[in-house]
Amino acid sequence: MLVIVCYDVSTETREGRRRLRHVAKACEGIGQRVQKSVFECRVDKMQLEALERRLLDIIDAGQDCLRFYRLTEPFELHVKEYGKFRAIDFNGPLVV
Repeated sequence: MLVIVCYDVSTETREGRRRLRHVAKACEGIGQRVQKSVFECRVDKMQLEALERRLLDIIDAGQDCLRFYRLTEPFELHVKEYGKFRAIDFNGPLVV
C-alpha cells in the first residue's frame, strides 16, 4: 500500500528540534521524502503499524501533529505530480 506521512513538529525548543530529526530519520528509513515534512512510503500492514508506533513514541501529541494518508490503487489516479521532483518508481528496475 502507498501511505503519505505528514508531520509538523514544534521546533521552538531544543527537544522539539531533536524530535523533528528523529521523526525525519524514521521516515527516511522506510519511504522517500517528497517535501520537507512529507514522505511517500510503500509498506505492508505490519510495516505501517511499526512505523506508526515508532513515530507516536517520538512525537509530543500536545505540541506536534502527525497524519497518515493511505492511498488506494490504482495510485496513478490519486497522485498528480508537477514541477521538477520525480518520485522513485518502486515497481521499476533497481539500478545501482
